[in-house]
Amino acid sequence: MRSLSASELLNIWEWGRNQPSWSRAIKLLATACPETSIDMLTQLSLGQRDAMLLTLREWTFGSQLVSQVTCPSCGEVLELNFDVADMRVASLSLEPIEKYCLEIADCEVSFRLPNSLDMIAITEHKQPEISQEILLERCILEAVRGGEYLPFQQLPSHVSNAIIAQMAQVDPQANVPIDISCSLCNHQWQSLFDIVAFFWAEINTWGFRVLREVHTLAAAYGWREADVLAMSPRRRQLYLKMVTD
Repeated sequence: MRSLSASELLNIWEWGRNQPSWSRAIKLLATACPETSIDMLTQLSLGQRDAMLLTLREWTFGSQLVSQVTCPSCGEVLELNFDVADMRVASLSLEPIEKYCLEIADCEVSFRLPNSLDMIAITEHKQPEISQEILLERCILEAVRGGEYLPFQQLPSHVSNAIIAQMAQVDPQANVPIDISCSLCNHQWQSLFDIVAFFWAEINTWGFRVLREVHTLAAAYGWREADVLAMSPRRRQLYLKMVTD
C-alpha cells in the first residue's frame, strides 16, 4: 500500500460523492494498492479493510483525529480528540483466513468473517435485525448438531450470539468502541468508530477546500489544476498567502 497523491484523492472524492460507504472504501484501497485485485480487496474482512483505511488516513491527514458528537442526554456538542494509535487494535494483513470453527453445547459451527461483499448484499435492508440475520446466514459455512447438518433457520439463538461474539473477538478492528463522557452533564456512553465515514467526511471537507485553492491560484497565476495539485501543501499555502495579503 502507498500514499495517495493530491490528484488521486481529488479524483476519488469527485467519483465517490454519490457512492455508498463500501464502494468508497474499496475505491480508496484500490487506488492505494494498485498491485492488489478488487476481488481480493472486497474479500478482506471488515477489520482488515478498516485497518488498512486507518493507516491510509494517517498517511493522508496525519495521526490526530478530531470529531464532534452531540450528547444524547443534554444536547451539548463535544469535540473529541484522539490519535490513530488509539483506534488501531489490529495489525495490517492481506492474508484472509478462510474459516473459523466454534463448538458450543452440542453444535459445531464453521464460519467466515463479514466482508465488503456482504455489505453490498444487505445495502437495501434498512432494518438492523434483518440485516444482521442475512449477514450471519451468509457467513455461516456449516452447522452440525448430533452429526446432522443444521439449517440456519434452526440455529439456536445462543449459538448465533456466540458466533457474533466470536467474530468480534477475532476481527476487533471491525468494531472499535469509543468511550465518551459529557463534560456538561457527565452522561457516559459508547459509540463505534467508523473509519470509512470519518475518513470520507475529512476527504469531503478537504476536496472543497482544495478546489477553492486551485481556483484562487489559477486565477492569480494562470496555473493548471495539475500544477497546483503537484505542489506540497506547504508551498501551496505560501502562494495563497501572497495572493490574499
